[in-house]
Amino acid sequence: MTEKLKTLRDSAGMRWTALLLLALAMFCSYIFMDILSPIKDLMMLPTDQGGRGWDSTAFGTMQGAETFLNVFVFFLIFAGIILDKMGVRFTAVLSGVVMLFGAGIEYYAISDAFIGSSLEAWFTTHLNYIPGFDELGVSPFYEGMPASAKLAAIGFMFFGCGTEMGGITVSRGIVKWFKGRETALAMGSEMALARLGVATCMIFSPFFAKLGGQVDVSKSVAFGVVLLCIALIMFVVYFFMDKKLDAQTGEAEEADEPFKVSDIGKILSSLGFWLVALLCVLYYSAIFPFQKYAVNMLQCNLTLTPGTGFWAGNTVTIIQYIIMLVVAAGAFASNFSKQKAKKWGLMGLAIVALIVYCWMGYMRGTAETIFAVFPLMAVAITPILGNMVDHKGKAASMLMIGSLLLILCHLTFAFVLPMFKGNAVGGVIVAYVTILVLGASFSLVPAALWPSVPKLVDEKIIGSAYALIFWIQNIGLWLFPLLIGKVLDNTNPELVAAVKDGTMTAAEASVSYDYTWPLIMLAALGVAALIIGLILKFVDAKKHLGLEEPNIKPEA
Repeated sequence: MTEKLKTLRDSAGMRWTALLLLALAMFCSYIFMDILSPIKDLMMLPTDQGGRGWDSTAFGTMQGAETFLNVFVFFLIFAGIILDKMGVRFTAVLSGVVMLFGAGIEYYAISDAFIGSSLEAWFTTHLNYIPGFDELGVSPFYEGMPASAKLAAIGFMFFGCGTEMGGITVSRGIVKWFKGRETALAMGSEMALARLGVATCMIFSPFFAKLGGQVDVSKSVAFGVVLLCIALIMFVVYFFMDKKLDAQTGEAEEADEPFKVSDIGKILSSLGFWLVALLCVLYYSAIFPFQKYAVNMLQCNLTLTPGTGFWAGNTVTIIQYIIMLVVAAGAFASNFSKQKAKKWGLMGLAIVALIVYCWMGYMRGTAETIFAVFPLMAVAITPILGNMVDHKGKAASMLMIGSLLLILCHLTFAFVLPMFKGNAVGGVIVAYVTILVLGASFSLVPAALWPSVPKLVDEKIIGSAYALIFWIQNIGLWLFPLLIGKVLDNTNPELVAAVKDGTMTAAEASVSYDYTWPLIMLAALGVAALIIGLILKFVDAKKHLGLEEPNIKPEA
């Protein structure tokens, strides 16, 4: 066997090391992406109480700004061209630099240094009207938007450019290192690890915001900035590893054929590509924007009693996070164990640790620790699903199942969870089960959708194909955080009025929203995704796109 190991790519250890570097970088970016999500209620507090005085509209507009440049300045299209022209390693490092730059701006916007500065005064009186964008109703700012939210939105725009560039680069890098091997398993494993960033964010963002017994939301953002420094280091290490691979294979980093505008035409002429892209935007629009409001939704629907003593301290946060890592590591490792006893032993450990984790979340009585279980089911089953797609196929069928679960979960949050208001134990159980099922739904998409793209387009333009899908996806990721914020304020006018006239504090209002209509809107996206999934399966059967076929063909 050793004579076959001619390059780093032929070594399973080196392939998975390259994957680990890329996954760790995306893990850090996922943390920063949602760094403000679990502290929405704190962001609504006045500045003298450690918040920034944002309402739901300001919060949603700022969160939606992440994808503004990607969508309306077509940055993601350029990112795909850069990836195809300059290669994986250059684009990876560039994405790390851009992410860190944007995060630095956002940190300054939310820091105490910005309060009372001349820059704050400038942002207060400017960017209230953007010609063209205001007329189209797509401006990333509006009159009356807090100055800190405006500057944070600008920083988040740059971060969004970097993280989406990083996303398409990682996908292309995995194809490069794993083509003809465990492509779906690798993509699923990368996303499973990266999505642990969501849980990490949910646990540690409030932890840092309240560190020292006084609320300071800028500490959470500073935590995220430090992690993005680590992400950049991961990309730099990958740079040298990837360079050595090309030296061994004799491949040039640039595409053998230069990028042509006609390449985009080739991609857009594929019906399969369009169906996958539409399914992607519908599905992800019902997930990522929801993450930004999920903690606040739970705060508004659950009867939570914050723990005291040990349960309110910092030590329990660390312990719970360690238990979460045991859940993730045990569940993930069980997928790769060939011995039955060891496999089920690891899975049993993960289940016990998950039960302990959920109990601790209940005892702590905080919504963020409850929602943090969201990615754990994905970590457990994404490798299983990826391995199934590699060896059994059925990618299109998985996408349909994921859409069905998505609809079920959002409708449960909208109509079933509010029925348990006042029932502390029952509400938390319903929340945990629904969140875990949503996590399972979330794992179906990366395991099935992303590995299908190489079957739809030529290898030379995979980077551009991923960029186009991400661009279409970003339209939803820009629109729906903004829409959720607006719908919340418009369907809860009594709360907005009560805060303005002083009959209710911002803290009281932040946990009193009725989330029914935003959740119905997200469930409707799931219905549309299910319809597209059905069409995709029909087209695949008719045109033989190969989406239901395994990635690894059995040897003749």
